[in-house]
Amino acid sequence: MVSAARDLLAEGHSPTVEDAATRADISRTTAYRYFPSRRALLLAAHPEIREGTSLLPADAPADPVARLELVMREFTRITVEWEPQLRAQLRLSLEPGVDQPVLRQGRAIGWIAEALSPLSRSHPDIDVHDLAVAIRSATGIESLIWLTDVGGLDRQDAAATMTRSAVAILRAAMTP
Repeated sequence: MVSAARDLLAEGHSPTVEDAATRADISRTTAYRYFPSRRALLLAAHPEIREGTSLLPADAPADPVARLELVMREFTRITVEWEPQLRAQLRLSLEPGVDQPVLRQGRAIGWIAEALSPLSRSHPDIDVHDLAVAIRSATGIESLIWLTDVGGLDRQDAAATMTRSAVAILRAAMTP
């Protein structure tokens, strides 16, 4: 069911439980046992992104700018790859009456903070977490949507723009 929902999302549909059941070739009754609502199904279809792992290669450079560029390259690749599912999660998080955001918080901030970690030695006055949050605010699914849907960029140019923005924020923070 989850795989069917992901496939439908990737095809541009916003699947119902019935749609996913049909695609998965299972009965609606069985489908509703596992997913009592469309919301529950879409939450389960959240992207499978590496939990708790680094986006940096084992031989990552020490330079924070180079490290951030590596992380942003992978983060934007993931964002573009999982765009339909991330859009669905964003829509769910904007629904009225939602107590907690649907989008998982902190993973990207952690990846970015790891890239910036050499700053704690070279620029001890910079709050790495706050800087990671600032960089995250200019990247990710929200920025991709704006850059493509409003800004009219293709996904490759949008990813490049997000990376340039991230690096510009870092460079500004490093400038005395």
